[in-house]
Amino acid sequence: MPRGRYSLHDPHDHTPLGEEHFRCAPGPSGWRYVSQVTTPSGDHGGSVDLALDDLGRPIRLELHAGSWQVRGAALDGVTWVRTDPTGTHATEGNVRAHAFTGTSPAFLIATARLLRLTPSAAATRVRLVAFTDPVLAPRTVDQSWALLKSETHATDNGPLTVDEYQVTALDTGEQHLVHLAGDVVLAAPGIELEDLQSPPSVFTGPDD
Repeated sequence: MPRGRYSLHDPHDHTPLGEEHFRCAPGPSGWRYVSQVTTPSGDHGGSVDLALDDLGRPIRLELHAGSWQVRGAALDGVTWVRTDPTGTHATEGNVRAHAFTGTSPAFLIATARLLRLTPSAAATRVRLVAFTDPVLAPRTVDQSWALLKSETHATDNGPLTVDEYQVTALDTGEQHLVHLAGDVVLAAPGIELEDLQSPPSVFTGPDD
């Protein structure tokens, strides 16, 4: 079960956004990621709880940021309920999308798991609902994902396979690279892996 800490920053001007202390693990029916987010001053900033089924679909999402909360799942596309700080007004949403995304590294792992790309495959288009901090406002985004290469490196804990993805925002054409090893993000815009207390997990599932 990998445990560790990511530092988060604005990918454009590198303003620190805080840290995400996480643990994650595959299970008999999928994968789960839970984390606590702290602000640059060290205060509690929110939390993430994401569970996927064995096909990579989000079967449960719970996000907290400040006083805002989102609960969602894959249902007729993706469906969610967003609750305001007072708790008196809840709004529901539904979009014909494949999954969710946001600032947490968990969503990069989840999208890669959902798509299951191979280096020889063409880029794949995916529609996601992004929840934007600090108020978890929903926004539908279209991306293109391509697996550029997979390389295996020798480590003290055995072979480690690193996948390099190219992600393109289809509304702006902006491209960036994402490096994943199992269920850990090694590098991505706005994300740095600062500490890892155990090796990444290797996914197993019906197609692996």
